[in-house]
Amino acid sequence: MANTSTFVPFLLALSCILSALARGARFYSLNEVQNSTLSAPGSGDIICRSLIERLGYPCEKHTVTSEDGYILGLQRIPTGRSGEKADKPPVLLQHGLFVDAATWVLLSPEESLAFILADNGYDVWLSNTRGTISSRGHKSLSPNDPDYWNWSWDEIAAHDLPALFQYVNNQTGQKLHYVGHSLGTLTAFSALSQGKLLDPLRSAALLSPVAFLSRIPSLLTRAIADLFSAEEIYWLGVREFIPKGQQLAKLLENVCNKPGIDCLNLVASLTGPNCCIDKSEVGPFLDHEPQSTATKNLIHLAQMIREGTMAKFNYGNVIDNMKHYGTPTPPSYDLSSIPTEVPLFISYGAKDFLADVADVQILLDKLKNHAGDKLVVQFVKEYAHGDFILGVDANKVVYSPIMDFFKLH
Repeated sequence: MANTSTFVPFLLALSCILSALARGARFYSLNEVQNSTLSAPGSGDIICRSLIERLGYPCEKHTVTSEDGYILGLQRIPTGRSGEKADKPPVLLQHGLFVDAATWVLLSPEESLAFILADNGYDVWLSNTRGTISSRGHKSLSPNDPDYWNWSWDEIAAHDLPALFQYVNNQTGQKLHYVGHSLGTLTAFSALSQGKLLDPLRSAALLSPVAFLSRIPSLLTRAIADLFSAEEIYWLGVREFIPKGQQLAKLLENVCNKPGIDCLNLVASLTGPNCCIDKSEVGPFLDHEPQSTATKNLIHLAQMIREGTMAKFNYGNVIDNMKHYGTPTPPSYDLSSIPTEVPLFISYGAKDFLADVADVQILLDKLKNHAGDKLVVQFVKEYAHGDFILGVDANKVVYSPIMDFFKLH
């Protein structure tokens, strides 16, 4: 099975894009991004000025350089609307695939996790994955250079998260809490299993956790995968995947003609039947998303689906794997090696088609020896993938328990 069951594994991207095409929504092209949002005074202004400051919150723009040279944009909400200095530890929020930090501030202050944390006294930091609008810089490479896109979630876990953690720790002088959604959980699990992030970490809240992907139940996702080969595109030299309208419209036109595929409700078909997303919020979501990623990143996610493992990127032949890893096959990430004393809050939904219940159970089995008072598992019967960050009642269902968890650590 090929790629695009990978570019679905996080959020509403494809479903929202197709619905947007029908209403003539505008998407960023690569040139538009380079000519506008990457120019001075910096793309962080999009999130700070357009989404945070307009609601009465202060917003600071920071940059962090990873060990392999990527310059990552980071936004900080240092206080709530009251202006009172944060009296609780810093919290780093990490988004999923095809989106950026904007997803944490798209809803009202009473519904968005970043604002809720800030108003409750936390020092909030919003990270942006390499390749997104706020994080397209590099010490020596341009996004037009194919080498810029030579990465997958392996590199995010190995380089981006450690750099971000250390920066927030240095700036605040405090250990931090972490909240990840979807791909933001996969990279955290990967880093923690390799002994990274441990020193500056207080606790981690992981929403719609992704570690295994072989049991994705969506027929639409699998049909897309059958029609789209990321491997072929990658080796032909297409290194940046830009989720632009015409590409996806043509793809989905073919998919939706297949028997048993329901494209009338793409959100439910791809992410599961989200119970609690206000349809009026889809417009603001589409005004900012989706974001580019590396095609290699999509291939890596596809490998997880095909092979049923959580391992490093497979180069597809013994020679290249030996060159990179010293072994003929990529080494697996051993989640049981995550220290049992690391406080983890894991929340997943019964209706999530991307973090499927069966896949999450494999993850939980790997963590079965975790200290009982350090692992909290929340199961939300009504929730699908998008509800955890765009659900209008997530403030009560998920975010309040997260803050209770943070208070313990």
